[in-house]
Amino acid sequence: MKAKTLALSACSLLAMMMAAKAETLTIATVNNGDMIRMQKLTDDFTSKNPDIQLQWVTLEENVLRERVTTDIATKGGQYDVLTIGNYEVPIWAKQGWLLELNDLGSNYEVDDLLPAIRGGLSVDDKLYAAPFYGESAMTIYRTDLLEKAGMKMPEEPTWEFIGEAARKITDRATGVNGICLRGKAGWGENMAFITALANSFGARWFDEQWKPQFDQPEWKEALQFYVDLMKDAGPQGASANGFNENLTLFQQGKCGMWMDATSAGSFVSNPKDSTVADKVAYTVFPSKGELKNHGNWLWSWNLAVPASSQKADAAKKFISWATDKAYTELVASKEGWANVPPGTRTSLYKNDEYLKAAAFASTTLAAMDAADITKPTVKPVPYTGGQFVAIPEFQGIGTTVGQLFSAVIAGQSTVDDALAQAQSITTREMTRAGYIK
Repeated sequence: MKAKTLALSACSLLAMMMAAKAETLTIATVNNGDMIRMQKLTDDFTSKNPDIQLQWVTLEENVLRERVTTDIATKGGQYDVLTIGNYEVPIWAKQGWLLELNDLGSNYEVDDLLPAIRGGLSVDDKLYAAPFYGESAMTIYRTDLLEKAGMKMPEEPTWEFIGEAARKITDRATGVNGICLRGKAGWGENMAFITALANSFGARWFDEQWKPQFDQPEWKEALQFYVDLMKDAGPQGASANGFNENLTLFQQGKCGMWMDATSAGSFVSNPKDSTVADKVAYTVFPSKGELKNHGNWLWSWNLAVPASSQKADAAKKFISWATDKAYTELVASKEGWANVPPGTRTSLYKNDEYLKAAAFASTTLAAMDAADITKPTVKPVPYTGGQFVAIPEFQGIGTTVGQLFSAVIAGQSTVDDALAQAQSITTREMTRAGYIK
């Protein structure tokens, strides 16, 4: 008994010594469901790496972007692992702000990453971030509400059909909104959706000479359609709703249709969280009339190491754990295959267990494959990007324009005024940055 007690004491002492020597990684991440799930599973990582402890800074999307951008630009060194998008990765890598991820372990299988996703995270064929999940955009809808309205979702819906269906589905007496769309201001919030919508209407941010195009009829038609649809069939307070808010509304049965990220698929179809899980179906993002441009976006949330981190080796160990195939299998064992992070690895879409469990898998892959960030709209453009413009200035410009458009949804401005201000502000900023001569 005494020997056993001594052994336990020795083990406790060893554990205390390991904890005292442990490095603490500070991880900045977004408050999306997949990241919240990851935090709950990190005992698996710390048990394998007792010399590394984790400290989480979990933030709303707009706040996360603001804080990590400020920290990395000033070399503040506040974070060791950043959650950033494929917009930031190539821009920041070229600035020397990110460390190359060239040593994620012999079992990592970098070549298994989907080519489009890997390409967006690489500069000169060097990987600067590892994808946690990837996405495009799709239409999520309630089959029972469409049936009740006497309508059937086409394989390739148009915005004209979506508008008609949304208005028919809307039932204010029961709290059912025909449609839920992003209204919260932010270049990655409402402007992600509105830019994709505008692309499908044939609009573009800039012409070939970098002149803003908000004074063109395509933008007027797209924004007016969005505003009218939200007024007729959207939820109250929509100007405050981003991805997470609309997800909650849909899960609660308060949305008939929702055009948003393909990564929402597992959350609307999970009966633990969604009251309408058995009534959900998926199809492609809508197009406008005969244009046949579905406005698909291509996005990934990724983990990267800022060059200012003093704990690069530990940070890379964590990133490898969180983004490799073994993590996918861990999630599957705990939460089921339908809930693994989507859109990053080729092997996932060849996995019969996943394809069987995730009704949204084929729609997700098709949308990601169809996304062409080199030709986001029908007219030629001097930039790349689906739901964003891949230039450093877009973060500031996109957020300002997002605020103008959100004010229209809130009833504080008009479509014409918002577009006129967007044209003026964007022209000024692009001239100041040297794009317009």
